[in-house]
Amino acid sequence: MNDREVAEYLLANPDFFAEHAEMLATIRLANPHGKAAVSLQERQMDMLRDKNKHLERRLAELLRYGHENDSIAAKFSRWTTRVMSERDPHALPRTIANGLRDIFDVPQAALRVWDVAEPYAHADFARHVGEEVRIFTNSLATPYCGANTGFEAAQWLAPAVAAVPDDNASTEDAAAQSAGSIALLALRDPDAAIDASAFGLLVMGSPDARRFHDGMATDFLTQIGALASAALSRLLSR
Repeated sequence: MNDREVAEYLLANPDFFAEHAEMLATIRLANPHGKAAVSLQERQMDMLRDKNKHLERRLAELLRYGHENDSIAAKFSRWTTRVMSERDPHALPRTIANGLRDIFDVPQAALRVWDVAEPYAHADFARHVGEEVRIFTNSLATPYCGANTGFEAAQWLAPAVAAVPDDNASTEDAAAQSAGSIALLALRDPDAAIDASAFGLLVMGSPDARRFHDGMATDFLTQIGALASAALSRLLSR
């Protein structure tokens, strides 16, 4: 009999060791933790302990993720309340960005809105945005998270406190240099079609290159983009 046939026989005859109990005391197996042989029962106990340790680590990991999600959900609720409480349309973009920095501990946050109504045409948040940025924003079906590879929108960010800008660099250049990783969220009118053109772009940045990465979950970022879009849509020309 080969190994497979022996294994199949034992699986098909679960009472084998019950009928031959004396074999359990005589079977010796290699000890994975040393050279000495161990009994079948001892080997089974080692396997069970290893399995339990793996399950305990997995459970601890799931609990950690659960606590992190609860914390993010609480922050999202606080940020949502702050945004909804802002009554001044001119201050709304600043409230959205400041809330992300204060509540979510995002080092840098900024946004730009285009095609706004006349009362807001000269506001700082409505400053000119190049056609390339608009085209790129329209292509964002989901938030972009990853390294700052020289995105023009990164220049909108204020330099992070920890950043030390080059003496010869402008403020915008210093901001772009200080953002090691960024998240880009397209802003779209919630009342428009799903594939409608974007009317703005929300940018978050961090000197930490690992803060925003391409493997991170974007569920909460998507919700942030949706709520920001709904709040800012009142600024658009209709």
